Amino acid sequence: MARHTQAGVAGTGVPAPITRRQATAVLLAGAAAPFTAGAQQDAAAPASSAASAVTTPPTTLWPGDDWAESTPEAQGMDSAALAKLVDYGAAQGMDSLLVTRHGSLVAEAFYAPYREGLKHAVNSTTKGIVATLTGMAIQDGLIASRDAPVLDFFADRKVANADASKKAMTLAHLLDMTSGLHWIEPLSDAVPETMLQLGRARDWQGFVLDRPMAQAPGAGFNYNSGNTHLLSAVLAQKTGGSTLAYAQKRLFGPLGISDVRWRKDPQGLEVGGWGLYLHPRDMARIGYLYLRRGQWNGRQLLPAAWVEQVFNPLVDMGFGSAAPAFKYANGWWSIPSKRAFFTAGFNRQLIVVLPDIDVVVAVTGRRHYPLPAFIDHITAAVRSHEPLPADAGAQDLLAARIRDAGVEKPGPQPLGATPELAATVSRKAWLLERNALGLQRLVLDLTPANPRYEASFDPGRPDVPREPVAGPLGLDGKYRTAPQGPNAVVAVKGHWLDAQTFQLISRSVADGEVTVATLKFEDGGKAVNVGLENNWGFRGQVRGRAAE
Repeated sequence: MARHTQAGVAGTGVPAPITRRQATAVLLAGAAAPFTAGAQQDAAAPASSAASAVTTPPTTLWPGDDWAESTPEAQGMDSAALAKLVDYGAAQGMDSLLVTRHGSLVAEAFYAPYREGLKHAVNSTTKGIVATLTGMAIQDGLIASRDAPVLDFFADRKVANADASKKAMTLAHLLDMTSGLHWIEPLSDAVPETMLQLGRARDWQGFVLDRPMAQAPGAGFNYNSGNTHLLSAVLAQKTGGSTLAYAQKRLFGPLGISDVRWRKDPQGLEVGGWGLYLHPRDMARIGYLYLRRGQWNGRQLLPAAWVEQVFNPLVDMGFGSAAPAFKYANGWWSIPSKRAFFTAGFNRQLIVVLPDIDVVVAVTGRRHYPLPAFIDHITAAVRSHEPLPADAGAQDLLAARIRDAGVEKPGPQPLGATPELAATVSRKAWLLERNALGLQRLVLDLTPANPRYEASFDPGRPDVPREPVAGPLGLDGKYRTAPQGPNAVVAVKGHWLDAQTFQLISRSVADGEVTVATLKFEDGGKAVNVGLENNWGFRGQVRGRAAE
C-alpha cells in the first residue's frame, strides 16, 4: 500500500469532507485531552532483505511480574546495532521501543515527553487482540469454530440485506477481513466513509450487520473495522456479557497484564476495531504468547493451530511492491518474505513477532514509516543464536542512546524579545468558527511570568472533551505537561514565529497525537486566523475573534 500523504482540507466555517487520517482524529477521539484521536493503520512498501534464521534456546523463560533483563550480547544481539535502532526510533517519531530476545528484555527506550508508566493507545492492534480472544473462545468451546455463520449469533435481530451471500459469512471472514460487506475504509489517505457513518450510528452492531454485500464472503481482502466490532459482540454474547471481562480471565490475567483501558460503543460494548490502551511491556507479553505458539508457562492458552494460521497467512492484502508483499490472517499482518508477523495500529502501534530469530518487539508512536525497513533494523542486530562476547563499549553506547531518548530536545527557540502583542492577546477568550476538530474557545496567557492555555470544545460533539482542558505551556522550546484525567497526559509548548504569529504545539502523550495551531493575530489583536493540523492528516483554517 502507498504511504499516507499529507493531503488535507482547507477552508473556514463548516468543515469540508475529510480524509482517513482526519476522520480518525474527529471520529475516534475520546481521552480527556486537547485534540485527542483514535485508531487505524497502514504500511509502506517492503524492502528486499529477509531475516536469517537461528534456533531457539532449549530453556524457555516466562515473564513473571516483570520481564527478565539481559545484555544484548548475552542473547546473541549487538548493542551497537540496537543503539542505531533506538536512534531510528527517535528519527521516526516513536514514543516507545522495546526489544526482547529468548524471553529476555534487551533494550527499552521511552522518547520524551512519553514516559514509562503510561498506557498508550494501541489503535488497531486491538483487532489482533480481539481475534486472539476469538481463538480462545473457540478453544473453550464457547464458539463452535471459525466456520460458524455470523448471522447465527444475531438471530434475535432483524438484519437488513440478509441475502444468501450474507448468510454465508462466517467468523473466519471477519477474522481475515474478507467478509464481503460493503465498507469503505481504505488503507490509504482516502475518506473512510463507512467508518465515519459507524461513528455517527446509535447502534454499531446493527449498522455493521445491515450493510449490503459488495462481494461474496472470501472473495478478497477489504479492511473493515466493523468486522472486528462484530467479533467483540460475539465474544461478549458467548462469554458472559463483556469482552473485557473475558480478556481479563483468559488473556490479560494469565499473562500478568493488570492495567488496561478499553473504550466502548454506545451500547457499552468494547470497541472491536480500536480503543485499547496497554503498557509497552504488556504489548510484548502478547507477542511472546504468539512467539511460543500459544503457550504460556506450561499452559496452552491459545491453540497452536491458531498461531500457525497467523504464521502461514493466505489472504493477500493487495499492496506492496512485490505481490503479495503483505498478507493477513486472524487479525495479524505479515511480511512473508521477512518472516515478520505483527499487529498494526495507526501511526505505528506494533507488536512484532519474528519467530525465526526468537524476537518480540513492541512499539508505540505518532508517525508512519516503512515497516520492511524497520524489520531490517531489528534483524541487523541479531548476530548469533549463541551468546556473544561482552562488549562494554557498545553496551555503554546503547545505554547512552536510551538515556538520550528520555531527554526532551528543545524545539524552535523563541524570538529575542517577547513581542508587544503578547500582552494584548493574552488572557483573551478567542471564539473560533465551527471546525472539524471541535475546538470552540481558546484562552492563552503568553506572558513569560505564567504561560498557560485553556481550550474548550463543542458541547454537542460526543468525541471531544466535555470540560475545558487547561495547563501550562512551555515558551522555552520544551513541553510542559499536565494530567488531563486518569488516563491522559498533555504536553504543550509554543513559540512566536514573528511579531504577529504564535505557534502552539500540543501532544496527547498517551494517544500519540500531535496538533499544531498557528495563530496569526490581526486587526491589532482583535481577530485571529488559526491554521490547524495534526499527525492524523488533518489540515484546515478557521477564523476567530476576541470575545467582548
